Amino acid sequence: MRRAITLAGGGPACGLQIGALKRIAEEQIDFDIWALSCIGAWVGVIYNQFDKAEAPAKTEAFFRDKIFRNDRSYARFPINQVFAPDLLNNVGAATSFLADPRSYQDILMPRAMLEAVRSNLEFVFDPRRWSQGEFNLLVLENMAAHPFSRLMTSLLYLSHVNGLSRIYYPDSRFLESIDFDALTAPNKPFLYHNAWNLDQRRLELFANRLKPGFKKLTANSLCACSALPYIEETVELDGDTYCEGALVDTVNFKNLLQDFGKIDEVWILRIVAKSQIRQPVNLKDGLGNLCMLFAASVGEDDIKLFKYHAQEDGWDGKIIEIPVDASVGFDWNESNFDVGVEAGYRAADARIQKYREDEAAEAVPKRMGNGEGKPPAAAATSRSSPARAPS
Repeated sequence: MRRAITLAGGGPACGLQIGALKRIAEEQIDFDIWALSCIGAWVGVIYNQFDKAEAPAKTEAFFRDKIFRNDRSYARFPINQVFAPDLLNNVGAATSFLADPRSYQDILMPRAMLEAVRSNLEFVFDPRRWSQGEFNLLVLENMAAHPFSRLMTSLLYLSHVNGLSRIYYPDSRFLESIDFDALTAPNKPFLYHNAWNLDQRRLELFANRLKPGFKKLTANSLCACSALPYIEETVELDGDTYCEGALVDTVNFKNLLQDFGKIDEVWILRIVAKSQIRQPVNLKDGLGNLCMLFAASVGEDDIKLFKYHAQEDGWDGKIIEIPVDASVGFDWNESNFDVGVEAGYRAADARIQKYREDEAAEAVPKRMGNGEGKPPAAAATSRSSPARAPS
């Protein structure tokens, strides 16, 4: 039996994957190929750096201790433990912006300032415009005309900072805690993740072993695969700039059936679904929905396309998909992580039971075909007996 597993993107819902892997390990189901993207790449890499027996427990401890934040701290600081701002680079970008004479071009716009004064007077003397929408638009246009507001807004949006945080620091203790050399051991499966090359405008793959079409999986590439635009700064690798590959292929099915010979089963651990989207009550919720709604839709479409192409290519293997639990949210706190682990374990348990039942049902006709069994007496009918109509 030759199996592949895909761990999709989904950020703080990764507890679902860790719980599912824990249950799968108990069943002693192994995988030859791990196709990874975004947070799924982190789960797959961290899981496989450990020995098989201790991987589930140590992976769970790694994410809880090093990535997720305890509930009390998260309640008033809703950011995980690794999304740190790049302070030195931010100061440098601001200094370069303010020192560049071109940054002051079109800061002072007399005509726009006069137009803003005219709009203010019209608003004051026209009661028909006294509405919330009109007032907010008036404030916006006043800010757009004010020189100081224009300078500060352009400093914020136009200086050379393209993400709220940065995760790749070569000398960080966080990345040093991941043993990338362990992934190259002969007994390890083939792992690969994706990332989008912004310069070459293509999806590229990074693996723990040399193989045509794959680049080397490193700490740098792992950070590149989860550099979600605006949230995380882009990552430079071999002279090119990369961002998250899950934007293009959330489940990372690219060439899975073409590059690895015969695969009998593909297990899918997608962790984001549209049913998890909740009405936002603050900017934290709104930002989570912005990231995860696209991941849910793209992930569902990826699976549909994969099934379609697999059928068109005549692939006779099986797809085992672990269902996504809607109880998991998009918070980087320990309680949400624990909910995900428990829900992932339950979902995998139910799917494995169905998997074993299907195996047993398939084994019966095989044994009968080898002369090892006889059809049940109740199922035997003569040629002259009419078949019963279904009730």
